[in-house]
Amino acid sequence: MTSNTTMARAGEPEGLLFDSWFDPIEDGLRAKVRGFIETMIEEELTTALSRPRYGRRPAGQDDGEAVPHVMGHRHGRRTRRLTGTFGPTEIRVPRARLVGEDGMKSEWKSAGLRAYQRRTLAADALIAATYLAGTNTRRVRRALAAVFADGVGKDVVSRVWRKVRTDWDAWNARPLRDEPMMRLILDGTVVRVRLDRKATSISLLVVLGVREDGQKVLLAVKNMGGETTEAWRAVLDDLIGRGLRRPQFLIVDGAPGLEKALAAVWDGVPTQRCTVHKHRNLLAHAPQRLHDEISADYIDMIYAATAEDIEERRKAFLRKWRLRHRAVADSLEEAGDKLFAFTRLPPSQWKSARTTNAIERLHEEFKRRVKTQTILPSAEAAAMLFWALLASGQIRMRKVDGWQSLANPIADQPVALAA
Repeated sequence: MTSNTTMARAGEPEGLLFDSWFDPIEDGLRAKVRGFIETMIEEELTTALSRPRYGRRPAGQDDGEAVPHVMGHRHGRRTRRLTGTFGPTEIRVPRARLVGEDGMKSEWKSAGLRAYQRRTLAADALIAATYLAGTNTRRVRRALAAVFADGVGKDVVSRVWRKVRTDWDAWNARPLRDEPMMRLILDGTVVRVRLDRKATSISLLVVLGVREDGQKVLLAVKNMGGETTEAWRAVLDDLIGRGLRRPQFLIVDGAPGLEKALAAVWDGVPTQRCTVHKHRNLLAHAPQRLHDEISADYIDMIYAATAEDIEERRKAFLRKWRLRHRAVADSLEEAGDKLFAFTRLPPSQWKSARTTNAIERLHEEFKRRVKTQTILPSAEAAAMLFWALLASGQIRMRKVDGWQSLANPIADQPVALAA
């Protein structure tokens, strides 16, 4: 009893984490922010005019000599409200008029504090990161109340998000001729968006690239009506138009439209069908009672240690399931040698080359993120959000397994298909 009472009394001054208690450290730091910002802007103006406040003009100016300073004079101050990660504060910003070589006067503009700026870049980044982490626009205000007081509402979040559009447009137009892509991974995902005031399903077509050093990078994410040949061809033509070179290896999910589009632009590039997608297809052709047995045989084949073992177990799989359930064997044969293209690579790369899991992982993170909104406001917002999760660092991609051997030549032939 004594111990509990002592602990309670010891904890009383601290208060609960979310109580409105006074923090002298935070309060002291925020009190210094105003003076620091004003001093910083004042020094910037002093440098521009080459003289401090109330300072005289350099003598060289009167003698007609060339001096490294700008003609001009100060004319008062104005009050501005600025919100940063330190909270909101009001600052007094100095004003000045500059005189150009042609005699024209112009208002001095601070490089550190832009015209009409109401928030610091760090504050905007914090708001955007909170939104990207899975908080919808209405809840960001409550999530950041301790930092921004009443300065952040859903409209502020929307304005900050619109600023991301500039970076998004630049990313979509960036040249790719200097990107040494050894491998491409292509897949699509379906999302729900608001279109003409109705919830509509659209496809996001995603392309990942693998550099020579094994690092995965996002190359494209486009909103399309579906995964048709025309839709994928539009994505590929855009990448090629920006300078993307012919890759050495492709990993796809098996969608017919994608494979036709790839054949039209990069015929002859070794292509791997995702083994996970094919596994699902096999199970879809069989009754539930056979699923465990099919899965065991399939995994034993795909994850065999050598290409020879894979070839032997493939023949055994076909012999068995042609008798047990013909549709399963036919589905496996439909994939052809593309299901085993990974065996043409060094064994150290097999794990990363068998599947489109790199994109599937991004899809899962994206869908987890949009659960708070259920339906996204537009098709373009969906693509932007997918990109921003990576650009902001909310999702990080690591190098592919076996990247050290990416430069090794690809073998001429995968496993033999004769059963």
